[in-house]
Amino acid sequence: MGSASIGYQIGISARFYGNFNLSSDVTVSSLPCKVDVSIKSLFSAPSSTHKECSNRARVCCSLPNTDEYCDEKFETPILDTIETPLQLKNLSVKELKLLADEIRTELHSVLWKKTQKSMNPSFAAIELTLALHYVFRAPVDNILWDAVEQTYAHKVLTRRWSAIPSRQKNGTSGVTSQLESEYDSFGTGHGCNSTSAGLGLAVARDIKGKRDRVVAVIDNATITAGQAYEAMSNAGYLDSNMIVILNDSRHSLHPNMEEGSKASISALSSIMSKIQSSKIFRKFRELAKSMTKRIGKGMYEWAAKVDEYARGMVGPTGSTLFEELGLYYIGPVDGHNIEDLVCVLREVSSLDSMGPVLVHVITEENRDAETGKNIMVKDRRTYSDCFVEALVMEAEKDRDIVVVHAGMEMDASLITFQERFPDRFFNVGMAEQHAVTFSAGLSSGGLKPFCIIPSAFLQRAYDQVVHDVDRQRKAVRFVITSAGLVGSDGPVQCGAFDIAFMSSLPNMIAMAPADEDELVNMVATAAYVTDRPVCFRFPRGSIVNRNYLVPTGLPIEIGRGRVLVEGQDVALLGYGAMVQNCLHAHSLLSKLGLNVTVADARFCKPLDIKLVRDLCQNHKILITVEEGCVGGFGSHVAQFIALDGQLDGNIKWRPIVLPDGYIEEASPREQLALAGLTGHHIAATALSLLGRTREALLLMS
Repeated sequence: MGSASIGYQIGISARFYGNFNLSSDVTVSSLPCKVDVSIKSLFSAPSSTHKECSNRARVCCSLPNTDEYCDEKFETPILDTIETPLQLKNLSVKELKLLADEIRTELHSVLWKKTQKSMNPSFAAIELTLALHYVFRAPVDNILWDAVEQTYAHKVLTRRWSAIPSRQKNGTSGVTSQLESEYDSFGTGHGCNSTSAGLGLAVARDIKGKRDRVVAVIDNATITAGQAYEAMSNAGYLDSNMIVILNDSRHSLHPNMEEGSKASISALSSIMSKIQSSKIFRKFRELAKSMTKRIGKGMYEWAAKVDEYARGMVGPTGSTLFEELGLYYIGPVDGHNIEDLVCVLREVSSLDSMGPVLVHVITEENRDAETGKNIMVKDRRTYSDCFVEALVMEAEKDRDIVVVHAGMEMDASLITFQERFPDRFFNVGMAEQHAVTFSAGLSSGGLKPFCIIPSAFLQRAYDQVVHDVDRQRKAVRFVITSAGLVGSDGPVQCGAFDIAFMSSLPNMIAMAPADEDELVNMVATAAYVTDRPVCFRFPRGSIVNRNYLVPTGLPIEIGRGRVLVEGQDVALLGYGAMVQNCLHAHSLLSKLGLNVTVADARFCKPLDIKLVRDLCQNHKILITVEEGCVGGFGSHVAQFIALDGQLDGNIKWRPIVLPDGYIEEASPREQLALAGLTGHHIAATALSLLGRTREALLLMS
């Protein structure tokens, strides 16, 4: 192998240089369903209970290569026989119920015990997943998912389970991906994409003259995003055949609404759902609509109002909204009653030329609360913990400070602020565009909003950041969490692009802390700025100092960096968390007799041009390091030193940034190595530029 090839492998390549009752008494005698209704069943449907699997013999894990994750090994005889989802069609109703229990046990024993994360969303979707694969013929039929947490049972049935628990390098992705399996019709991203993508698949099917079926599964969290309603409205207009399933787990963003009006399941609602989904009823309804149209517009509109009123009386509150969007509403259906699910889905799947349908499925995430609750105990404090503590201190001094949070999941540390200032905390869910403009409105009203959005989710709201905030110089303080690489969440939640797209805005102040002290000071700085927008980013990981006590923050002079270590010949200029890796590189180089300078830029915009000029004039080599894509901090440095004439002299400048690609799931340490951002990579780059290539290679080995 030549030296150039070796150099590329170690990261010193050119890249571095450049509810009534909850169940029904309606019985289904066989899975070509027969509805058996009695007067008694309508009014006295007993509740069904979920039978736990704790008494099952502890013999062996159902899937290979999972022994390292299994503390208790359970017998899963039915699951062991399932090689493809098509084999579900050979099972009886009783066997499907037993299989649901086996999958639930497998999820708990393998994944929850490894990650200690709540598995309630996964448990809630098990019966629905079985019913979908029982009725439809994936991968010929397309099943799309919005939420990652709902796909685990789907992954079990498609034989990808053994590699999920580690979620590390070269393992199974935590999300659905067409590159990974033919059973994944479309990749899950940040939610709310399944209906749009499903409609695209349905229209493509129609144009190509195919007959496959399309099913999109959405849930409570993803339906808060505007894209879901845009897609449903378009589906209603195009009238393409597709099925949207709303998996309603009865969650609300606001705790005081949890006990309010909710859709409920009873024998009556179960019967009505089956009637609504039946081919005879749908054809009768279409015939009635056609006849009233012929009589006249007035009669048609009157009949439509009667139909809407009658269906509104039967359905839960808000069900007519979907009808207004153009989707035929069916439900609610008990999401844990496999017989009912199969019966309704089978009827719906048999409908041709009937347009889009929404099936409202009610599931209970707390059915397995004793096994699904989150008991993870942090052994180290995180940047998010320090941020919230600093923000609480600022909010106690300034009553104008408010918090707006958007994204798929709220960090537990924010509960501290929410409980301390309940009237000054707003969680809007997956409504990032609204969060940004809402924050701009709060700023216009004289408040000081801190808009907290994970980096990957802020991408959705960029238009609002540009026009509603930056162009109007609204003093919104963007707190960009999960910045940079995110380990097991891979490229889906990787915060690679925010440095570039936020620092390119004319009025934006963009900064990033090197450690927890700087983070606390930047919270104070953001609260101090009142004439323009400001943003700062921080990673997911643990803070530098394990026993850190949050002090009172001190505002930083805007656009002023700092030198941490004075040296000569080589200057390492880090941005954000990468300053720590520059310090590590300094330590490695010191052992080789090199005394290099380490500087903390603090600000990407406005850039500390005096600091950059001094580094160029007093060193032979300048290396900029950031955990972001091309076009970010290094590009701002390059723009300045080029225009300032520094590149006309003897200075050699090299940027180290994230590679131009998506880094898949791996441990944080592995991801940094893959990206070439470790202290060893930085030190090796410096050695290579000094002509000490052999030492660079030895350092990387």
